[in-house]
Amino acid sequence: MNGTEKTQVSGNWVREEFARYRRQGKRTTRWVRTVQLLILLALIGFWELAGRMRWIDVLIFSYPSKVFHQIGKDAWSGELWPHIGMTVSETVIGFLLGTLVGTLLAVLIWWSPFLSRVLDPYMVVFNSMPKVALGPIFIVMFGGGFTAIVMTTLSITVITTTLVVYTSFKETDANYIKVVRTFGGSKRDVFVKVMLPASFPAIVSTLKVNVGLSWVGVIVGEFLVAKIGLGYLIIYGFQVFNFTLVFASLVIIAVVATLMYQLVVYLESILVKRR
Repeated sequence: MNGTEKTQVSGNWVREEFARYRRQGKRTTRWVRTVQLLILLALIGFWELAGRMRWIDVLIFSYPSKVFHQIGKDAWSGELWPHIGMTVSETVIGFLLGTLVGTLLAVLIWWSPFLSRVLDPYMVVFNSMPKVALGPIFIVMFGGGFTAIVMTTLSITVITTTLVVYTSFKETDANYIKVVRTFGGSKRDVFVKVMLPASFPAIVSTLKVNVGLSWVGVIVGEFLVAKIGLGYLIIYGFQVFNFTLVFASLVIIAVVATLMYQLVVYLESILVKRR
């Protein structure tokens, strides 16, 4: 067997092993999804059974069929859609702005070591503060509406994004930076060719975290001031002792938050392929 034939055989073996690895990965993914679905169905089924059999207080905990009936009834009447639209728009704007502003602030701090040293203690202090406590201040500053709720969300997401992305910048392999510098690259070249690509995983991780944080910020803001939105429905449900409405709002939040998270996962797959 000559060298060309050996190379061809080796190449075929590598392709076969890679194909086998991909098939194994797809089978594992299918099993994971199946188990996840079974766990969810089991929990819903047990909750339904516990409610039907009066093992739990249905006035407080309700049960799935009542919750889904509540969602269907409110959706059919049209009462639910303005609340969903308002909360989702607040969450998406807070999510996008928080990630963008936090990332830009991290870039600015990395670009200026002097600014980094100046702002470092302030970021630590602000990160340790209970952001929810800032909600009433934003209400006074911006009024009880959309802007105050978005600002409450930004107070939670911006500082987290800044700290995570800036830490990722600092932990980038110094050897890559030296290579760019050796070939005459500027600080901008270092950032574009080294820092930013190396920080994609951290940025995507921040996006995943910000999905949850943005929902927390919006719902807390709506607790404080809103007259429309899913947070308002939760508070209203508590006030009138309609816990089915409370659980219906929580189910909708869980579904939309899951969709947002899956979009981030899809974005992650695109960024990984382009790296």
